[in-house]
Amino acid sequence: MDTTQRTDQERSADRRRRELLEAADRVVLRDGPGASMNAIAAEAGITKPILYRHFGDKGGLYAALAQRHTDALLDSLRAALDAPAERRERVEATLDTYLTAIEARPQVYRFLMHPAEAGQPGDQPGDQGFDVGKHSAPLLRRMGEELGKVIEDRLDLGPDSHRLARVWGHGIVGMMHAAGDWWLGERPCTRAELVRSLADLLWGRLAAAGDKVGGPGF
Repeated sequence: MDTTQRTDQERSADRRRRELLEAADRVVLRDGPGASMNAIAAEAGITKPILYRHFGDKGGLYAALAQRHTDALLDSLRAALDAPAERRERVEATLDTYLTAIEARPQVYRFLMHPAEAGQPGDQPGDQGFDVGKHSAPLLRRMGEELGKVIEDRLDLGPDSHRLARVWGHGIVGMMHAAGDWWLGERPCTRAELVRSLADLLWGRLAAAGDKVGGPGF
């Protein structure tokens, strides 16, 4: 097989994978954590064995959807951090971006963070007892590392800046996740009120830190 044929096949496989993920997204938007492999295969117009061939099992499909949505969320968070505004405004905009994302697509959020534990009709036996922590923890860890890198690139945190930036990154992501999860379930206040309260919690040390020399600023 020559390089051109291989490239065409790879493009075709990538396109087919995107189509399957878009079908999965439609089912998740409708069914949330109850989305089953059976329903996703039906939405895509294929048989379950074909779906399993592309993703292996429900965990493989989950990982692909998690990467897809995390990539989009990280792009939005970076845009909020890069906006031409005062630091406090950008902190609030970043928090609001995360909360807006989970509020706009709560079924997707619940699928990613609270997958149904008992599995669904039509899933294979290996899909039963879907392990939430095994799959959601890497998603949050990736966001924490990404935010830590942003903080290290932008703020002067002294001689131990690398470690401290990672602590802050994971701490802020953990705070956003826990507070957002609680807020989405109970709605005890408006999104704007939650954003202000979380920004107040973060603001003391963030306000005191200077911008890193030669960095893009924070």
